[in-house]
Amino acid sequence: MAEGNTSAPVRLEGKYGAMLVCWVLGNGCLFSWNSMLTIQDYYIALFPNYHPSRVLTLIYQPFALGTLAILAYNEAKINTRKRNLFGYTLFFIATFIVLVLDLATSGKGGLGSFIGICVISGAFGVADAHVQGGMIGDLSFMLPEFLQSFLAGLAASGALTSSLRLITKAAFDNSQDGLRKGAILFFAVSTLFELLCVLLYAFVFPKLPIVKYYRAKAASEGSKTVASDLAAAGVYKQGPETKDEHDPQQVERLNNKELLLQNIDYAIDLFLIYALTLSIFPGFLSEDTGSHNLGSWYALVLVAMYNVWDLIGRYIPLIKCLKLESRKGLMVVILLRSLFVPAFYFTAKYGDQGWMIMLTSLLGVSNGHLTVCVLTCAPKGYKGPEQNALGNLLVLFLLGGIFAGVTLDWLWLIGKGW
Repeated sequence: MAEGNTSAPVRLEGKYGAMLVCWVLGNGCLFSWNSMLTIQDYYIALFPNYHPSRVLTLIYQPFALGTLAILAYNEAKINTRKRNLFGYTLFFIATFIVLVLDLATSGKGGLGSFIGICVISGAFGVADAHVQGGMIGDLSFMLPEFLQSFLAGLAASGALTSSLRLITKAAFDNSQDGLRKGAILFFAVSTLFELLCVLLYAFVFPKLPIVKYYRAKAASEGSKTVASDLAAAGVYKQGPETKDEHDPQQVERLNNKELLLQNIDYAIDLFLIYALTLSIFPGFLSEDTGSHNLGSWYALVLVAMYNVWDLIGRYIPLIKCLKLESRKGLMVVILLRSLFVPAFYFTAKYGDQGWMIMLTSLLGVSNGHLTVCVLTCAPKGYKGPEQNALGNLLVLFLLGGIFAGVTLDWLWLIGKGW
């Protein structure tokens, strides 16, 4: 068989290049959204009565969740290449419109501007559902290191945007209109970055030998979602679908319901990780931690600490002895994270800023570490099309957890006159 003789030489070619591209594409998946979250000090000044950090997240989530539910249901019939390119292009256009909207209104607040920002937030949600589910599904049938790199890229987008925000705030802090200048620079960088992701996914990623190898392997196992990616890489054979010997294999493919039932603990794990994290970050950290010596820098420092430690947490599973692979162990650790809620409540009420920074770091590192452990352990042992479907289903539960967390985040406002 042709596949047999190609596997050895092709398998490792371009591995590190592919890991780097996955990292950049992971970054691009959340860069625009993190930019919007990170410049919340500008939006809070611009729209003081509308709770922007909470409202924008609450609008983003239903769009992301609804779109992904439709995409996950029809996953086996969807062209992955078109799906991911649509997502990255929408990120690019929406980020550019944020910039145009701010320049067109000369940075004036008001309800019209806020509604415009809310619509863009919804567009980010739709783009995220296309890209995050599409990429994680696609990478689930390749090397676990690719998925780990993509997930680390997701976290790195938070760390990068936070660092960039601290730099722009320091650069423009004392100038007139400083907040706005920083925000505009920020979105200009984001727009260029999203354009880079569109070009990388369209022209670089599909042509890497190792990526071609895994996509051809998935196609030979009955996957129909990789055909146009293979065509873009110059591999035109539609082979397996036309060969009778593969028909039984295609029939054998587990459907979404069976896959979900076999992996329901992983799905619940992801739901709980993100429900807890998003009930604290970013809303509680940016609005409810009181006033401290760091003044207007305090919320930015907390968000930056969370993002940096989330990124570090995603690299910890590369050390084999620290990677948590036991299904029961994962569930126990994830349930223990619920102790963060009383810890944050009492620290905000009675604690010092040092304790709050430490807690935020722990929240970040546990979030990153557990996400990578769950998403890299779950696809093991399945065929290519099943791994793709499972990746999509798990991201659906992850986004469901984010939506639940964002909704629970409003409970911190009880008793504050809202």
